[in-house]
Amino acid sequence: MLKGKAIYVGTEIATPMEKLWEYTQNPTLHTEWDIRFTEILYLPKEDDAPQRFLYRTKMGFGWEIAGEGEAVGDLYQNSGERVSSLKFWTDNPLSLIRVGRGYWKYTPCGGSIRFETQYDYEPRFGLLGRLLDGYVFRPLMGWATAWSFDALKIWLEKGLHPKQLLRHAVVYWIVCLLFSFVWVYQGVVPKLLSMHPKELYMMHALFGEIANTSLLRVIGICEVLFGLIWLVPFNKRRLFVLHAMMLGILTISAVVVDTTSIIHPFNPIVFNISLLATSLIGFLCAHNLPRAANCKRSRRE
Repeated sequence: MLKGKAIYVGTEIATPMEKLWEYTQNPTLHTEWDIRFTEILYLPKEDDAPQRFLYRTKMGFGWEIAGEGEAVGDLYQNSGERVSSLKFWTDNPLSLIRVGRGYWKYTPCGGSIRFETQYDYEPRFGLLGRLLDGYVFRPLMGWATAWSFDALKIWLEKGLHPKQLLRHAVVYWIVCLLFSFVWVYQGVVPKLLSMHPKELYMMHALFGEIANTSLLRVIGICEVLFGLIWLVPFNKRRLFVLHAMMLGILTISAVVVDTTSIIHPFNPIVFNISLLATSLIGFLCAHNLPRAANCKRSRRE
């Protein structure tokens, strides 16, 4: 018996049935949008036998997982609904998956197609494998499936290739990680830990008599929280705009408080303008990004 809760993902794609069928059943097109696979190769098909295939996923550093599968049946209903059922397995010792089964379902829905999948598998490595699967691997596989479905939707509806979207997503998250590091560091090191004299001087110049070490700690905590927000998975286009505005205000404030700072190496103007330009890069990359949250993850949704 297969272990764990079956993975379900569903979305609606505004495209003709035949086009969606081609992009999901053609192995060359399939690997263009599905980040779970690097290569899928169909084997020669006998008359009434299931379609056999090989799949491969590169993990980096020369490691890869290879396995086999077969399409066990395609059903065409009178309603126009289609179902493609799959079985897959691997003997690769690096793979947590031993054997699994699932299906893809295509249901006409007005001017779009409701595209759904559900699959489950048996993990190897006994109790350790089941624990690793339940807490790490299975959630990751569900996320990767949903992200891929949304990438396919954007490709078919807006013509943006998934490889391009993946590059944008990588740049987007590099920018988010950078901003998270900058703000957490700025909050913790010069404010909460060292109470740097320059920070106290600027705070006194801006806030006058109400400025004290307690206020500096509050500002430091707010900066740490703001840094952590960059790690939360939501579309941050508006946050990038807010960030750029904040950087502009902070730059002007720093120059007004200490005009000599503009001649210092790595001064506020150079530093903040660099961050502002990075905010623009993040803003541009955030447009039309695939998101796993855009897909249904349960039949009840």
